[in-house]
Amino acid sequence: MPTKRTKLLRKVAVFDIDGTIFRSSLLVEMVEALIAAGIFPKAARNEYSDAWRKWQAREGSAKTGFSYYEFIESVIEAYLKHIQGVRRADIWAVAEKVVAFHRVRLYRYTRDLVKQLNKTHYLLAISHSPYEAVAPFARSLGFDKVYAMVYEVDEKVRFTGKVLYEDVIRDKAIVLRRAIQKEGLTLDGSVGVGDTESDIAFLELVDRPIAFNPSMKLYKYARKKNWEVVVERKDVI
Repeated sequence: MPTKRTKLLRKVAVFDIDGTIFRSSLLVEMVEALIAAGIFPKAARNEYSDAWRKWQAREGSAKTGFSYYEFIESVIEAYLKHIQGVRRADIWAVAEKVVAFHRVRLYRYTRDLVKQLNKTHYLLAISHSPYEAVAPFARSLGFDKVYAMVYEVDEKVRFTGKVLYEDVIRDKAIVLRRAIQKEGLTLDGSVGVGDTESDIAFLELVDRPIAFNPSMKLYKYARKKNWEVVVERKDVI
């Protein structure tokens, strides 16, 4: 029996968002929505359209992610370039619309797992998409804490195009350790779900790592480590 002075630590469940819970990329949907709203110029799409076509054509190889990473990097560059000078309030307004429209665009396996773990675990989301989109999306699903890319604003509350704490957010293991210390959590009985090799760092730390619809690098690593591998396609899990 715990004494009055004993603090019970909550078990943690940590999830990547894009491609793991959300059946797309919040960053991509944000950029497309910002273009549609006239906040970003239509020409911004040209900065990643070629990489998108190569990815859709599955050019490249499984080793390079069929050009997916090149596509995402192109979208990130476009976002950083065109967010400069944009009011934060305008970004939040577009983010709310994106989340409202896409909040049910979920994988069934991870959607149900989140609901299940919400009863027993502290839910932590770690994403490399913009915080303005990740935060409302994750919280609509019952997540307790969200870590995502934070972009700097100036004294007029307009974005500068710089990323804050990027070195920390890029390393999801550091984020998980900080959350555990700050929120009073424990890795005993912990669960982690990710879909690419960037998630390996935090999957290494949890008791139950799950590679969901994994990239080739994560798949090979998961098989080597004897982790759970789950694939969802259409109505088959």
